[in-house]
Amino acid sequence: MGRIISALSYDIFTTQAGDPQNETILFIHGFPTSSWDWSYIWDDLKRDYHLVALDLLGFGFSDKPKGHNYSIIEQADIVEAVIAQFGLKTYHVLAHDYGDTVAQELLARQNEGVGQGQWTSGCFLNGGLFPEQHRPRLIQKLLLTPIGPLINHMMGKGQFATSFSAVFGPETKPSAVEIDAFWEMISHNNGKQAFSRLIRYIPERVQYRDRWRGALRQAAMPLALINGSVDPVSGAHMVDYYLEHIGEPDYLARLDIIGHYPQTEAPDSVIKHYRKFLSVA
Repeated sequence: MGRIISALSYDIFTTQAGDPQNETILFIHGFPTSSWDWSYIWDDLKRDYHLVALDLLGFGFSDKPKGHNYSIIEQADIVEAVIAQFGLKTYHVLAHDYGDTVAQELLARQNEGVGQGQWTSGCFLNGGLFPEQHRPRLIQKLLLTPIGPLINHMMGKGQFATSFSAVFGPETKPSAVEIDAFWEMISHNNGKQAFSRLIRYIPERVQYRDRWRGALRQAAMPLALINGSVDPVSGAHMVDYYLEHIGEPDYLARLDIIGHYPQTEAPDSVIKHYRKFLSVA
């Protein structure tokens, strides 16, 4: 069951499942969706782990303040406030897309010894870990321009479905039912009005590039990549760059025909690989 908690004076939707006596996994979702992204792997993992997820500010059922200057730093502060309220002392982190960037900031804090609680491990699904390798879609580029608010206003479910489906694998496109579910979460409380402000994470990745790249290099805990290789945004090319500039992660899984959303496109594969990583983390 989900509940709203107050974090930095915002109403933040959170959900948890599983036995709190088990090891905890903290889930951090991507743009432009919500914690619902994890529903395909949630029931399996809750059998053996305590699961905690949230909708970041501007997403899902959390507050979506109009005119807000969203930032990755603030999102990391909110995640840490949630960690504190749940009393998490140690936990694994599983992140995706925008959530990868939030996780990199949290990891930098862990490395500095100032993070809330202690990571046991970190696992990154497809996301822009490196701004040099991130290949934004046209809609993302337009949202960053002065006409971004107009794009917000004009976007409907049809335009969203076309843009969203384009980052999935050719054999694993979202169904009409799935599109409806994603769109319902995005549209809650007029969520699309926040797109052109939330998208500012893209230049933030450039601004904090050295800090967030350094976080990966300096990590003291095991790290994993589970990556959909045919993702046009952050697929095989991102993994190759990671290997060249960071080195071999503690666990690497390349999902050959999967795109940007491996947890919904290939949940069984993600569960298999993530459980294998956790067994040795």
